[in-house]
Amino acid sequence: MKLNEIKDREGATHSKKRLGRGIGSGSGKTGGRGVKGQKSRSGVAINGFEGGQMPIYRRLPKRGFVNIFSKDFAEVSLGRLQAAVDAKKLDAKKTVTAETLKEAGVIRRVKDGVRVLSDGELKAKLTLEVAGASKAAIEKIEKAGGSITVASGAKNAE
Repeated sequence: MKLNEIKDREGATHSKKRLGRGIGSGSGKTGGRGVKGQKSRSGVAINGFEGGQMPIYRRLPKRGFVNIFSKDFAEVSLGRLQAAVDAKKLDAKKTVTAETLKEAGVIRRVKDGVRVLSDGELKAKLTLEVAGASKAAIEKIEKAGGSITVASGAKNAE
């Protein structure tokens, strides 16, 4: 067998139904959609409709609370920072900010700022300017000989 001889088995492919092509085709006029009404039209999706019965999202009670003022930080571990320095994606001599982390590919998007967490080990002397950091992360950075500036207004406790 050669590559140009490969084809599907007999009966494996079906030609598509040509809808609305006259009464003699068997699927003309309404095109297999029944008659009239919302569902016979195109672009209709009746999500959550249960035939007039009270929908489940209305039968069940609401729970909890969503804080509209909560901040969503991009989290970076110390191990990830060290890996980026080792791979020469981050320059240890320059100040590390959210923008430099994004350019280096350490984080995907900045969100409400970057928060440093203490997972992993840090050997490089880094100067960081971030929105937040855990206490353990701050200790590890200073122990490695680096410094960290946490933006005002952000919590730096874990």
